Amino acid sequence: MEIRPLGADDVELVCRHREAMFREAGRSEEVLQAMTQQFRPWLVPRLRDGSYFGFVLVDQGQPVGGIGLMAIDWPPHPAHPMQDKRGYVLNVYVEATHRKQGLGRRLMQLAEDEFARRDLQYAILHATEMGRSLYVALGWHATSEMAKALRA
Repeated sequence: MEIRPLGADDVELVCRHREAMFREAGRSEEVLQAMTQQFRPWLVPRLRDGSYFGFVLVDQGQPVGGIGLMAIDWPPHPAHPMQDKRGYVLNVYVEATHRKQGLGRRLMQLAEDEFARRDLQYAILHATEMGRSLYVALGWHATSEMAKALRA
C-alpha cells in the first residue's frame, strides 16, 4: 500500500470520496449533486495553496482511501488555551473493497502525525455513524457541539 499526499490533481477523487461518504450516510442524490457543485470550486484553490491537505492510500495504482485535513482558525479555548487554530479532519473514506483492513485507522494516524508536525495540539471532526466506532477506539470523544440549519 502506497501513501501519498493529496495534491492539486486530486479534486475529482476528493469529490468522489466525499459524495460516497455522504451517500452511505443516507444523503440524497439531489443534495449530493448540489453539494459537489459548490464544493468543487471551493476545494480547487485550497488544494492548490495547501490549506486543504491530507493523504491518499493507493493499492496497485488505484486510490482506495483518503483523508482531508485543515488547520482552521479558532480562538484560544480551554481545550487549546495557547493556540488560535485547530486541526480539522474531514472526508475520511475507504473504498468498500478495502474496508476492515485497518486503512481508516492508518489514515487517522497519518492525520494525527501531520497535525503534530504542524504543532496543532487539538483536533475536531464530525463523525458519520459508520466512522464513529473507529474514532472512539482511537480516543476521540463527543463534545457539546450543537447545530441548527438557518434560513437565508
